[in-house]
Amino acid sequence: MRLYLLALNPTDSVTEGFLPAAARLGLDVTVLTDRPDSHRRTHPDTEVLECDVRDHHAVVTRISTHHRPDAVFTNSDHLQVQAALAAAYYDLPGKDWRAALRTKDKAEMRRRLAAAGVDTVWSAELTEAVAPGDAPYPCVLKPREGVASEDVVLVDGPEELTAHAEEILRRRPGAVLVAEEYLPGELFTLESLGDGRRRHVLGGFRTELSPPPHFVEERMTYVPAHPGPVTEQVLAQLDALGAGFGVCHTEFVVHKGRARLIEVNYRAIGDQCDLLLAGLLEIPLFEHILRTHLGEPLPADLGARRDGAARLEYPCADRAGTLVSAPAACERTVGGVHLTYRPLRAVGERHELHHTNRDYLGVLRAVGTDGPAVERVSAGFLAGERWEIRP
Repeated sequence: MRLYLLALNPTDSVTEGFLPAAARLGLDVTVLTDRPDSHRRTHPDTEVLECDVRDHHAVVTRISTHHRPDAVFTNSDHLQVQAALAAAYYDLPGKDWRAALRTKDKAEMRRRLAAAGVDTVWSAELTEAVAPGDAPYPCVLKPREGVASEDVVLVDGPEELTAHAEEILRRRPGAVLVAEEYLPGELFTLESLGDGRRRHVLGGFRTELSPPPHFVEERMTYVPAHPGPVTEQVLAQLDALGAGFGVCHTEFVVHKGRARLIEVNYRAIGDQCDLLLAGLLEIPLFEHILRTHLGEPLPADLGARRDGAARLEYPCADRAGTLVSAPAACERTVGGVHLTYRPLRAVGERHELHHTNRDYLGVLRAVGTDGPAVERVSAGFLAGERWEIRP
């Protein structure tokens, strides 16, 4: 069976998750990408074809002139609509392209939720640096189709909004920005997997952010199950968007018992959280995801382990400069907690400060069965290591 996997840059999810899962399922994989050299270096044993994957017409043409597909899949935020349209063209299982568009386009997501009567958030689209006259402050300014907290900033007034919008649009000519009401509350995620008929909730994470005005995710703590009413509210909003097929990563805040969506990423959670989740739950997560796109139903019970505790820590750069010292990749078990550390920036590299996950220096995954022990051992690892950046 032939799987076409649409991708931009190589990612941990593809390299360590989906490609090994496809091999275990016996699938022939063709990667379609506009960055073929990077994928050929990273995946030398996988067929890689160059394609303008942001153009669904180009994707259909490339597939039609190669081998007939049995599944078209992507885990990229930027390519969900294209993959959904290509799958629909070949009458293959896949996400509804309209739901993929609603979740990618943050302004359309707000309009859809309001029209369905499940939540109304003040929101306005900006094509130029002009503050809306009715904007509530503080409010959040962000790209309409952005990811990873890129250019997401909290603004306290019209002057701040205008200044930040000017700066973002200067770097992103032609982009559309969204200014929206700031939603207070504690930030969580909900991870779900559906086949169009049955949906499993895999738990979620409690997310700790950098101080305002930016929104960098610095720490994720696994939550086996959110309170029932919270989960029901989030799933009702996903249903209003039509997001029920395949894997979905949803970010939301809870304030006074009310759950309100921040954004929906219609793909697996990233930054190695998906790798952690598969190991923590002890399920073939990536195989389950691919099977849904092959038209196979999900089992009634995934057999997921529910007694695990986990935490991810992201040491971040706090300044621009060159990384001159940092710990190497390692794995160890301390007090019943298994630690996995992976560098994300090489010693000797110079970077600017971005106020996004591009500032991550590495990622620490800690897994055990005792939450306080996981927290204590993680803190001990971070306190014992050193990351040094020189201007």
